[in-house]
Amino acid sequence: MTSALPIITADQRMSEPRGITGVIFGPSGIGKTSLLWTLLHSTTLFFDLEAGDLAIEGLAIDAIRPRTWTECRDFAVFIGGPNPALRADQPYSQAHFEAVCVKYGDPELLTKYDTVFIDSITVAGRLCFGWCKGQPEALSEKTGKPDVRGAYGLHGREMIAWLTHLQHTRGKNVWFVGILDQKLDDFNRKVFSPQIDGSKTGLELPGIVDQVITMTDISGEDGTPQRGFVCHTLNPWGFPAKDRSGRLAMVEPPHLGQLMEKIRGALVPADRRLTFGAPQLPTPPAAQASTPSNDTPT
Repeated sequence: MTSALPIITADQRMSEPRGITGVIFGPSGIGKTSLLWTLLHSTTLFFDLEAGDLAIEGLAIDAIRPRTWTECRDFAVFIGGPNPALRADQPYSQAHFEAVCVKYGDPELLTKYDTVFIDSITVAGRLCFGWCKGQPEALSEKTGKPDVRGAYGLHGREMIAWLTHLQHTRGKNVWFVGILDQKLDDFNRKVFSPQIDGSKTGLELPGIVDQVITMTDISGEDGTPQRGFVCHTLNPWGFPAKDRSGRLAMVEPPHLGQLMEKIRGALVPADRRLTFGAPQLPTPPAAQASTPSNDTPT
């Protein structure tokens, strides 16, 4: 008897083509757009939102240049396909996908690309927020005047829906790029946060993607400035980072092509995936002060 239960067997799951989704944060000017030089140009699609491609002048790479939030949503459903769980009147639905196919043509045109490089999520957030301010939810029902809280609420939902839809493009690598801000908290400590309008997107984005990478200047032992990828959540600088693959070192070379090859590399041995030993905690300051030294007379 054949089971109708839609179970995906272990062999099927492991043989499925799966792309890598990630976000690369870094200060302005660190060279995030230049990472396109490290990718295979013939199979990479440049999602150019910033119109700042001077860093890749002379690079033969295909690009799309959405100028509005509506175009950003259209390209997302064209790249990722429809979401069958959505109603016909919702973005990313089957109806939305069919309408976009009429506009842009056969989605098979995108089969040549295995990587989509979106530069940048910061600009996408600005386009989204500008669109949201013109929607009915951004107006007060009583006075009809602009309601900033309503606009920010809609902005958060729109951005998360856009990111999640692109994240479900299983057959392609999808990399977002964004500016990283450095601020001081109430205790004068350095904190880092993505430069995105509203707080919801920055808070939820790390949980959506597979990899969170901070591209930054990490000075060498001799003080020479050098760029690097910070890849581990537990890092001494407090940079936002996450490695879902478990294959990356804390700091990797700033080469996106090599990074993806390492992520797809050999499986990490079971004894290295998780550690169950008790952490070695530092001695509390009070206990240190009460410990007698060798010079203290008894």
